[in-house]
Amino acid sequence: MRLCRNLDEALPSKVDGQDRRDPEPESALTAGWGNPPIILRCGVPRPPKMIDPKIAEGHDPDAVAGGVNGVDWLMEKQDDGAYRYTTASREAYVEVTVPKGRDSSGALIDLAPAVKKAIPEGIAD
Repeated sequence: MRLCRNLDEALPSKVDGQDRRDPEPESALTAGWGNPPIILRCGVPRPPKMIDPKIAEGHDPDAVAGGVNGVDWLMEKQDDGAYRYTTASREAYVEVTVPKGRDSSGALIDLAPAVKKAIPEGIAD
């Protein structure tokens, strides 16, 4: 997917102060930072909790929509205490998983410029 390759090229070398350490196997669709890693996956399917692409009010108390530096995200708390964020209103869905105990806002702030540069606003198929 062209948009994901563009995103991979635009990603920062550090996220939330953590060095980039991509997961195996190497792919332009995935990236990682730190240990335990913040993981980014590009080109994921639309999350079931996302509706056209807005979040229905009251749809799920653990799913919250919000924007960080011009990028809208769906936030979902995972059973293990991690948080998963998926872009909304972009031509490709990008998912970022932040491990339990790590500051999510720092990761999203650091990733926002790359997402804005590489993934145009719009509706993903």
